[in-house]
Amino acid sequence: MAAVNVTKKEVTRDLDHCDIPYYVSEFVEREVGNDYDSLRKLGSLIDKLSENKKQLEEQVLTVSSEVPKRIQKALKNAEDSKKSLNRLLEEEALLSDSIDSHLLKAEPWMEELGVLISQVEEIERHLSYLKWISRIEELSDNIQQYLMTNNVPEAASTLAFMAELDIKLQESSCSHLLAFVRSTVKFWHKILKDKLSSDFEEVLTQLRWPFVGPPQSQAFGLAAPASAPDVYNNLETLFCQLLKLQTSDELLTKPKQLPEKYSLPPSPPIILPIQIMLNPLQKRFKYHFTGNKPTNVLSKPEWYLTQVLMWIGNHSKFLDDKIQPILDKAGSSVNAGLEFSRALVMLILEKLAADIPFLLYDDALFCHLVDEVLQFERELYSVHGYLSTFPSCMHILSEESCFQRWLTVEKKFALQKMDSMLSSEAAWISQYKDITDVDEMKVPDCAETFMTLLLVITDRYKNLPTASRKLQFLGLQKELVDDFRIRLTQVMKEESRASLGFRYCAILNAVNYIATVLADWADNVFFLQLQQAELEVCAESSTVSQLQLGQLASMESSVFDEMINLLERLKQDMLSRQVHHVFKEVTDAAKLYKKERWLSLPSQAEQAVMSLSSTACPMLLTLRDRLLQLEQQLCHSLFKVFWQMLAEKVDTFIYQEIIMANHFNEGGAAQLQFDMSRNLFPLFSHYCKRPENYFKHVYDRESFDPAARIQIATHCDVCSGAFSAARMSTAHG
Repeated sequence: MAAVNVTKKEVTRDLDHCDIPYYVSEFVEREVGNDYDSLRKLGSLIDKLSENKKQLEEQVLTVSSEVPKRIQKALKNAEDSKKSLNRLLEEEALLSDSIDSHLLKAEPWMEELGVLISQVEEIERHLSYLKWISRIEELSDNIQQYLMTNNVPEAASTLAFMAELDIKLQESSCSHLLAFVRSTVKFWHKILKDKLSSDFEEVLTQLRWPFVGPPQSQAFGLAAPASAPDVYNNLETLFCQLLKLQTSDELLTKPKQLPEKYSLPPSPPIILPIQIMLNPLQKRFKYHFTGNKPTNVLSKPEWYLTQVLMWIGNHSKFLDDKIQPILDKAGSSVNAGLEFSRALVMLILEKLAADIPFLLYDDALFCHLVDEVLQFERELYSVHGYLSTFPSCMHILSEESCFQRWLTVEKKFALQKMDSMLSSEAAWISQYKDITDVDEMKVPDCAETFMTLLLVITDRYKNLPTASRKLQFLGLQKELVDDFRIRLTQVMKEESRASLGFRYCAILNAVNYIATVLADWADNVFFLQLQQAELEVCAESSTVSQLQLGQLASMESSVFDEMINLLERLKQDMLSRQVHHVFKEVTDAAKLYKKERWLSLPSQAEQAVMSLSSTACPMLLTLRDRLLQLEQQLCHSLFKVFWQMLAEKVDTFIYQEIIMANHFNEGGAAQLQFDMSRNLFPLFSHYCKRPENYFKHVYDRESFDPAARIQIATHCDVCSGAFSAARMSTAHG
């Protein structure tokens, strides 16, 4: 076994060759190892190996005898395949020669057949052409017969079918056939439209259409109430027949459209019966609000805007009760009220497009027009349910020249408003100063008026049709916020010498209020949508870093973040000034307290009653007065930050300038503990439950380490736990 071990150590494996010595060594090590008793297994092991050897020899003999047979079979298959391939090649050559010969012989016949086929195809086209003509003439004859027998519904249905054929033929290159079909459709459409329109207008006249009074005063024009069912039946019949002419009317009538610069959304033509119902109102509108009529005044856009709203309101009940059921019965998806409103709004859009060029350079008139249009839009959407997908006045105001003028005027009047609000005598006074529940933020009038101004601007532009226009208005709002911040900063610098004064605190409250409101707006759905739009614009223009894009996309930032950060920076700076001012007063008042003879004060046992150090009174009185003053002048959130910052500085001051700078005997330590726990801490107990938590250095028992602070043998352990005493009020302290 030792020899085996030696051999194993000396034998290494050759990875590139069949390493038999290595495998033998491994085998012996595995089967025998260092166990001498395992040598008894050598007999059975040799038998097993002999059997394995025999099986391997048999397998080798079998494989060596089978391989030549397989090779021979594969060679035979290859020979057979080669013969088959040669045979197929010969057949292919014969077939190719036969085809070439046949094509050569058939070539004259193909030329003759080609001529005949072309003639047949041409005849088929002529026949098809004649069939189309015959079909159109047949339909035309049918319409004529229906009209002769006064069967108008069938005539209208036939014309609708003819119009559908006209649409199907639009891709044909047969211009004369198209002209024939179109002229036929036009001919019968005019006849039917004139007849049905005349009858429909007669029914509307019986109903005293249009209605000029409010819905409650309408009798729907029925002179004889008994005839009401017949009139409404005629109304329904004629309305449905006119609906059948809709397809042909769209083919023949080109709708009036405004220039592309207004970017109106695509919308289908007004259905024919509604068009007829609108004719008298359109005539009234054009009569009163075009030309030299006294009612057509540029300075009075509210006249025609109000008139259209009145028309929509006056006719809504009739449209809902009488016209909508007819449309539903006919299987139409049109909403009668919205269709009526859409047609009247188009009159407004045409009027605005004509008037605005004359108002662009008159700020007063233009601003008045915008105000009236926005008020019209609000009522149109809120009261009458107008859809945002329809053309609206905002599309006219979004036209480039008009929109830029709107932005300019909006900014001009906003700046004027800012000037007036800041110069007002009540600019820094809260409107709700006498109402505690309302005046929690102590917002000065100028800040509240400014945020109201921004809110009004948001309401004015929130219904603009495109995100790009909304983002431009958002940019204007950001400019105004920054301008107002700069103005507040200028006033603050003028008041910086009186950093505890009323106006300085009012400015600080204003800054805090604006930052708070902007942070709330950032979570509004409208501004979140603008944030997404801004993200898309920034991604396309590559004007911001990938980090900023990621923050916008993940909603970590908002559209007002830049403004909020600047306001927060200003707020912190102003708070720091106030804290510094008060802290300086406190340290000045604590000069005598710092020089107190802490090492020679009598012990607590020698005193009947502990009392506040006389030298601490100026410091504590200064603290009390300033806390009360700023609590009244600052809003709760600002004052909380203020007193916490001040407490931290006072804590550090007392620790460094009094505790660490002096040595204490037992009496001195007890007196300091009394001054702090019974007098200083209660000053802040009104603002929190455990004021000592904000005086970590003073309250720490290690601050009074007797080994370092006391020169006499008395251990000042009384200071280590006394700060857990009950808090007392400022007055009691």
